[in-house]
Amino acid sequence: MVATLLSLLLSLFPSFSAPQTAPATPEYTIQAVRFGILPNVGIRTLLPLAKDTDTKLDIGVVVWLIRGGGKTIMFDLGYHRQSPGFEQWHTTDYVRPDEAVKLAGVQPDDITDIIVSHVHWDHMGSLDLFPKATVWIQKDEYNYYTSTSWEPGGRRGAQKEDIMLLVQRMVDGKVRLVDGDDREIFPGIRAYTGARHTYASQYIRVEGHPTYVLASDNCYMYRNMEEKSPIATFDAIDRVANVAAIDRMIRLAGDMDHVVPGHDLLQFKKFPTEGRVAKIK
Repeated sequence: MVATLLSLLLSLFPSFSAPQTAPATPEYTIQAVRFGILPNVGIRTLLPLAKDTDTKLDIGVVVWLIRGGGKTIMFDLGYHRQSPGFEQWHTTDYVRPDEAVKLAGVQPDDITDIIVSHVHWDHMGSLDLFPKATVWIQKDEYNYYTSTSWEPGGRRGAQKEDIMLLVQRMVDGKVRLVDGDDREIFPGIRAYTGARHTYASQYIRVEGHPTYVLASDNCYMYRNMEEKSPIATFDAIDRVANVAAIDRMIRLAGDMDHVVPGHDLLQFKKFPTEGRVAKIK
């Protein structure tokens, strides 16, 4: 009887079709890839208000790989130039980022998209190593660091070589500007602002089972979350905004364990790790 009624409806309304369901959000995988170490970093560089002023520690320099839905996405890029990564910061245990991603089973040309959290040298210093990828960056971050930053009295923040490569990528039609807070970049991946590490730095939320927030430098260490301690921000007045943003990251992720800080080597102990690669999910 039901089949007969359905056939009758289809004959009366030839264009009739069953409702289409929205495509499911991909269940992304996430890997952290450590391509080097910055040794003996003073705690006040990471937690400007820390009381243990003599503490020094090694921190990781990391990129993250997100795969799913036909995309292979890098969150941040790392660096490979001598200055300032080696001359000033004395990077050790280093593998160039385009070689480091191979350790996670990804060829550099397989990278479809790069989400740049902010323009600092250790996060946007390898654009030339991934020439095929489309770059996603906050619109205000792009506009400030390609113009006003270089005016007299501007806050530099970026390396000239990196900005020139970014502008060339824009000219080639391979940059997408993310316009503000809480914006979906890909299904299930959203960008957020407000942490004020740079003029308009961003972090991302990757939905799934479970959901994770990748903070990059908007939260350096697990200790920033535990102590509600701000990072280095664009201006000293932005410290309050940064602490509020870190609290928001925890809410967006569900708990502190599902927020991944930008430089904490503990992520390579909390998650299953082989060599330089941690499987976050």
